[in-house]
Amino acid sequence: MENDIAIKVTDLEKVYKLYDKPSDRLKEALRIGRGKHHTEHRALKGVNMTIRQGECVGIIGTNGSGKSTILKIITGVLSPTGGEVQVNGRISALLELGAGFNMEYNGIENIYLNGTMIGFTKKEIDQKLDEILAFADIGDYVYQPAKTYSSGMFVRLAFAVAINIDPEILIVDEALSVGDVFFQAKCYHKFEEFKEMGKTIVFVSHDLSSISKYCDRVVLLNQGIKLGEGAPKQMIDTYKQVLVGQYTAPESEGERLLDDEQLRAMAAKGVDGSKLEGRKQGGMVENPELLEYGSKKAQITEYYITDEKGTKTATILKGSAFTIHMRVEMTERIAAPIFAFTIKNVRGTEITGTNTMFEKAFLESVEAGETKEITFTQEMNLQGGDYLLSLGVTGYEEDDFTVYHRLYDVLSVTVISDKDTVGFYDMNSKVTVK
Repeated sequence: MENDIAIKVTDLEKVYKLYDKPSDRLKEALRIGRGKHHTEHRALKGVNMTIRQGECVGIIGTNGSGKSTILKIITGVLSPTGGEVQVNGRISALLELGAGFNMEYNGIENIYLNGTMIGFTKKEIDQKLDEILAFADIGDYVYQPAKTYSSGMFVRLAFAVAINIDPEILIVDEALSVGDVFFQAKCYHKFEEFKEMGKTIVFVSHDLSSISKYCDRVVLLNQGIKLGEGAPKQMIDTYKQVLVGQYTAPESEGERLLDDEQLRAMAAKGVDGSKLEGRKQGGMVENPELLEYGSKKAQITEYYITDEKGTKTATILKGSAFTIHMRVEMTERIAAPIFAFTIKNVRGTEITGTNTMFEKAFLESVEAGETKEITFTQEMNLQGGDYLLSLGVTGYEEDDFTVYHRLYDVLSVTVISDKDTVGFYDMNSKVTVK
């Protein structure tokens, strides 16, 4: 394995044996009767993945896609059925927090127990003990048996042990949002410290904003198969297709969601939508690589932005009013369509947006052949910079969420500002100094 590779996963397979009842497991072990007494579930199907040192790589996918399974194999909790995993570096894993705790031991004893299990010496744990206790902040309870802890104290101590012992590779599985809001802030701050120190991080989360913010690259899994990998924005958009059942698998293996160098090159090309060249739509430039999908029972046929004077433009002055326009044609009857827009930054983080259901602006049925003109008018309070506009028409059919037409990152929006504040938007504070 190359020196700069932290984790290399090759043709990874994991098959679980599922038994209808415990006696079937016993029968098979004792070879009683003929044939198998189990069914097989393939949690991972030939997954390949390379993570280089210093990368922060996110893994996303629906429940049951194999995300946690691959992390457990990387950390040695599970053994693979086939394939190989190579790890170059010492791992600290935030998987099932507190899984290695002894409930009869007190907090101090559990710190040493967990640290030893991870692979650290007593001397190394001694050096980190004060930092761990300060981070957990559970007071004198650290001298009490773990069985007396509340669930909040338990996860605080487990998290403090895992993240304050200095690993070369950090594995995180949905574990950053533990405890109260102040402890969560500490967790994310520590996570950012790891990233700034150039540690290798593998991050699994359903929080797409965190994936977009922290990850250099994202791997998308679905039902045990790697659909693709690349820039966070591209993979998150494709994941949203999977979520609503609108993703269409390519016909051949060679056409899979762009892989490795090819995908990274395209992702780099498309990161800033304002720099793309494309066809005109409503007087503005449309992203030539926009993601479009849906059942097409309703179709967005025109879209554009106007400033406070009604002029079509993609450049908006901060503090001024602007309007997003979309025309939608119905090809079939829809009971209650929902018209929506979302504005994202160039990394794919959703900054703001709304829809007609949230605004209680339109709750009617529409007939085939009808055309609706929808406008969203608001004040531009985002900081100066480039953003991406997405549009959609969705609805519910017998309680099932349905996408009729979505256009992701269809237009770029440039905000001109002579005063930027902290964060994504301006609260327009009124300041007095006496």
